Amino acid sequence: MVAIYARQSVDKADSISIESQIEYCLHETRGEEYRVYQDRGFSGKNTERPQFQRMMDDISNNEISRVIVYKLDRISRSILDFSKMMEVFTRHKVEFVSTTEKFDTSTPMGRAMLNICIVFAQLERETIQMRVEDAYASRSMKGYYMGGRIPYGFMKETAVIDGIKTAKYTAKEDEAEQIRLIYSLYSRQGWTVSNIVRYLDTNNIRKTRGGWNSARITELLKNPVYVRADIDVYNFFKVRGTEIINEPCDFAGIRGCYLYSIKGSSRTRKDMSDYGNLRLVIAPHEGIVDSETWLKCRLKAENNRSIPNGKRASHSWLIRLKCIKCGYALRFVRWIGKSKTNEYYVCSRRSLTNKCEGIGAVRQALLEDNVLEIMARHYSGLELKKREESEQPDKIVQGIKQRITQKEAEIKSLLSKVSQANETLMKYMNEEIERLDMELKELSKSLSEARSQRGKKSALPAASCELGHYFKRWERISFEDKRAVAELLIERIYVGKLDGETIIEPVFYL
Repeated sequence: MVAIYARQSVDKADSISIESQIEYCLHETRGEEYRVYQDRGFSGKNTERPQFQRMMDDISNNEISRVIVYKLDRISRSILDFSKMMEVFTRHKVEFVSTTEKFDTSTPMGRAMLNICIVFAQLERETIQMRVEDAYASRSMKGYYMGGRIPYGFMKETAVIDGIKTAKYTAKEDEAEQIRLIYSLYSRQGWTVSNIVRYLDTNNIRKTRGGWNSARITELLKNPVYVRADIDVYNFFKVRGTEIINEPCDFAGIRGCYLYSIKGSSRTRKDMSDYGNLRLVIAPHEGIVDSETWLKCRLKAENNRSIPNGKRASHSWLIRLKCIKCGYALRFVRWIGKSKTNEYYVCSRRSLTNKCEGIGAVRQALLEDNVLEIMARHYSGLELKKREESEQPDKIVQGIKQRITQKEAEIKSLLSKVSQANETLMKYMNEEIERLDMELKELSKSLSEARSQRGKKSALPAASCELGHYFKRWERISFEDKRAVAELLIERIYVGKLDGETIIEPVFYL
C-alpha cells in the first residue's frame, strides 16, 4: 500500500492546495493501491498532526510500503522529527519519495541530500520566526498597537503614530469608573482582593465583559496600562531592573504604559512580576488611575506576594524568612505523626503555584540554631541599639532621588540637541546646563545629608547592654524578647539549598 501525505497550514493564494499536492503525488503511485492522509490547518514545525500520526501507526503495523509527498517541507520542517521519522521508515523498509525534489532514499547520496534539504527547511522556518520577533520588538518599542485582548476599561480606536496607521486605547467610561473604584478600594488599609470581589458582588457592580474574580482583579492591579505614568512610576520599574525604552522626561503623568515580555514572541504570556524580563514603553493613550494610587496598590500587592499571611507568627522567633530562589516568604508547616511532630519551612510560592523549584523542607530547629550562631558572630561586641520608628528620613531621600533623576534627564535632553543648535541657542543651552549642574550638586549634597540622618535612626541607645549578653542566655529569655531582638537586628533571612546543603543568609541592619 502506498501512502500519499499532504499538508497545508493556512489557505493562502500563493500556497499550493492539498488537492493539488495529491494530484502531483498520484503520478508517483505507478498504478499501485494508495491511501491519502491529509492535515489541513497544521504547522510542519512538529508532528502533532492527527493524519500524520495515523499514517505513522499504519507504517508501524506494516501496512505501508512507500510514502509520497509533494515536497519535503510538507511532511516535516524539523531535523529532529525528520530523523526520527526516517528511522521508523528504515525499520519498516518504507521508501520515501518527494515528487518535486526526486529523492531516492535507497542510496546513501539520496539520504545525504535529503538531510541537507531538511536543514535548509528548518533554517528558513527559524529565519522567518526571527524576523517576526524582531518586527514585533521594533513595533512595540514605538508604542504601536500590537493586538491581543483589549484591557478592561478601554476600547480601541484608530490612530496614526509617526505616519504609521495603527490603533490606540481610549477610556470606556463606565468600565474606567469601575477600574478607579477597584484601585481606590484596594489602596485602603485592610482591603484585600477577596474583599473587593465581595463588595462588587454585594453592590451589584457587574463586569461588562465576563465576571469578577480574584485572578482578574489581581491582574488589573498589576497592569501599568492604567497608570498616568510619572517619574515615580519610572523609578519604580527602573530599580527593579525593567528595560525602559522612554526617557524619564516622557513620564509626564498623563499617558499609560505598555508592558512587554522581552523573551519570546507576541504570543508569550508575560508575568508582570518578572521585572527583569519586561520592557516598559509609554503608550499613546491616557491613563485612568493617578500614579500615587497605582503605586500604592502595586507595592501592596508586592508585599502580599512576599508575605502571604499577615498574622504575626507565634511558633518561632525567626522573622522575614525568604526563599533564596524566588524571594517569596517561607511557610511554616507542622506535621504530627504517631510518635513525633515535625516542624519545618517550605517555599510558599512552590506550595501554592508550583512556579519555583523551592528549597525543599528545612527544619525549624536547624534554622533557629544556625541563625542564632550567625547573629551572635556578626554582632559580637556591639551594643544593643533601638531603631527609630519614623519613616520621614526615607521619604526625604526618595524625594531628592526623584529630583536628581529629573535634573539628569533635563541635562541629557539638552545635550541631545547640541548638534542642531546655532550660536545663540548654544549660549542659552550652556547657561541652562550650568544651572542644572549647580542644582544637581546641591541635590547631591542634600542627599548625602538626608542619608546621614537616616543612618542615625538605628543609632539611639536603648541600653548599654551588650548583645552578647542576650546571645549567651538565649534559652532563658522570653519568646517576646527573642522576637524583639530579631526584629531589631534582622532585615530578612534568605534560605536555600545547594547540592543538598542548606544555605542560610541573614541580612542584618548593621
